[in-house]
Amino acid sequence: MRTLILLHRWLGVVFCLLFAMWFISGIVMHIVPFPSLGENERVAGLLPIDLKRVAHGPAQAVVVAGIENVLRVRLAQRQDGPVYVLASAERIMSVGATDLADATVRSAEEATTLSSPHAPRERSHIASAAVAKEISADQWTIGGQYDRHRPMYWVALNDPAGTEHYLSATTGEIVLTTTRGQRGWNYVGSIAHWIYPEALRRHPDLWRGLLWWLALLATIGACLGAVIGVSRIERGGSRFYSPYRDWQAWHHWLGLICMPFVVSWIVSGWLSMDSGRLFSTGETAPSQLRAIAGVPDWRQMPRDELRSVSTAAKEVEWFVFGGHIYRRERLDPRQQRLFISGANGAVVERAFLRTDEIDSALRSIGNACGPAFQIEADDAYATASAMPGAPVFRAVCADVWFHVDGSNGSVLEQLDPSRRAYRWLFTGLHRLDFPILTARPALRTALIVLLCGCGVIFSLTGIVIAQRRLRSQAFPEPKESGPASGAAKVGL
Repeated sequence: MRTLILLHRWLGVVFCLLFAMWFISGIVMHIVPFPSLGENERVAGLLPIDLKRVAHGPAQAVVVAGIENVLRVRLAQRQDGPVYVLASAERIMSVGATDLADATVRSAEEATTLSSPHAPRERSHIASAAVAKEISADQWTIGGQYDRHRPMYWVALNDPAGTEHYLSATTGEIVLTTTRGQRGWNYVGSIAHWIYPEALRRHPDLWRGLLWWLALLATIGACLGAVIGVSRIERGGSRFYSPYRDWQAWHHWLGLICMPFVVSWIVSGWLSMDSGRLFSTGETAPSQLRAIAGVPDWRQMPRDELRSVSTAAKEVEWFVFGGHIYRRERLDPRQQRLFISGANGAVVERAFLRTDEIDSALRSIGNACGPAFQIEADDAYATASAMPGAPVFRAVCADVWFHVDGSNGSVLEQLDPSRRAYRWLFTGLHRLDFPILTARPALRTALIVLLCGCGVIFSLTGIVIAQRRLRSQAFPEPKESGPASGAAKVGL
């Protein structure tokens, strides 16, 4: 036991400040998440497509681009004209819909022009903005989801909110928007919580390894504290006592009270850095994605495909799924029209994919899949669609579940038994993502703030004890003679 106490004591000295930081930043990042461009915001910011300037169809764009296994083609309007954005599992590129020329953005001036329609006109001065420059990555775009868009252009709108756009050089589209307030809160939220400074994140293996070991040592320290805390309880009659006094007694009792939350939160936080070490990642292999999509011939699309496009469409996307090419017309963030394109034109309009289409596509991966069904909002493993309000379907193939977005045919996640366990051990315990709480977001937020607040108070007792321990080591006082130094028992 003495060895455990010494190990817990010195791990506490090293990690007490980190524990406090994790609890405080956890509250902040729950309220102010890391900046990202939501689908509502992205679609709302789209310009109306000038169909009169679209001189070539998506099939021609695929041929000119020369990308193998194109899975998606989007038609969108930029300030300089309509463009096609083509995507395979490995890369993306853009070509002009008027002349099929490469539509890559090549200068900060061009990026500023493309950003101008998205500026808040009554407050910004983007026309005179001097801060527009090409970047590879910065604090807000270091994540791997932006790799296909690099380099990017950073454009400051020069407005009171301190709005900054990040524009993809590959597609000419805005991929991220941040404000001064978001950036400020995230320095004390997500960046602190994940130890996420740009200089460290530029070395992803080093960052992941550092976080994994820090979280593991913190987990060991917390678990040792739980074992020691329980074993050191003393009983006298009907009351329980702590053998400690002053701050150590507070630390002991608060640790016992907070123990279930603190231990589960720290352990689940360590699991957030798992990255496939103990649990599967939930990602679908590129070969499976290609099999689900199929290999239709883009050249067989009707020549009059564009004549059927609604003039109200803010974006048109063609995607392959189950061996067919679908046309998806985005009318607003929550409304779309969906068709199958083929040699005989488009079929009857509907909004989303059907379950029989999901079944047909999933047969291609070779597993014995049961009938697909729509996931209810209160399902314990529910996943949100990229389009707000759109259905998500589940296909159970042996012991693996596939979640397919009914709005665009993308496979959102693949859940095997390992990943389903991870859903509870990380997402459930660390984010309190339980159906009973996610259905009551205000209650969930209140619980997160309350529990993390208790964690902060508990950590502060550890900080005081650590400070006293270090001071006593640096400036030792003469030892008192006599038994137990008058260690009074503190009881409940």
